Amino acid sequence: MDHHQFAGRYLTRLKKVMDNFDLVAFDRMVRMILDAYARKAHIFIMGNGGSGATASHLACDINKGCCIDLDKKFKMMCLNDNMPTMLALANDISYEAVFEEQLKNFFEVDDLVIGISGSGNSENVLRAVGFAGTHGGQTIGWSGFGGGKLAAMVDLAFVVQSDDMQQVEDAHMVAAHMIMQSVFAALHQAATTITC
Repeated sequence: MDHHQFAGRYLTRLKKVMDNFDLVAFDRMVRMILDAYARKAHIFIMGNGGSGATASHLACDINKGCCIDLDKKFKMMCLNDNMPTMLALANDISYEAVFEEQLKNFFEVDDLVIGISGSGNSENVLRAVGFAGTHGGQTIGWSGFGGGKLAAMVDLAFVVQSDDMQQVEDAHMVAAHMIMQSVFAALHQAATTITC
């Protein structure tokens, strides 16, 4: 295999994905996150595998990077970060319940729930988003592959136009960093770049 050529082909395909980035949905996501912050609502986020890593990364960036120097803080929680809780729920109930059951502990009306599923069909994400939707919450779904079931059940769907899981996850990670910087700029009315 010619790895140089492979990398070039990968980046060419990824550029096409990013050229179709949904800027309208992005704008709405940032506004929903800022609105949750303004009303002191919780923001819950979750995913499996690479999507779980993106969820954890965004929670870190929002909780620390966007407001460490501000008196008012975000209340963002990544539901896939507490492994003992996840394992206990998976073992005693089902893996499909690991996020929904945590929401039952913490969720309040008007909280914001963000579910990330590359396929849009991860049952545990769907169940948590469904719970939020039927209990007075706001919901955002991140997916690819045409959106899957997730896109049809959320208040706002951010769907990456790709059927390549890694490139869907690439675009989701870019979106996470863009959200962090957009939120930071909105709260600080300042610079366009942040160094960590």
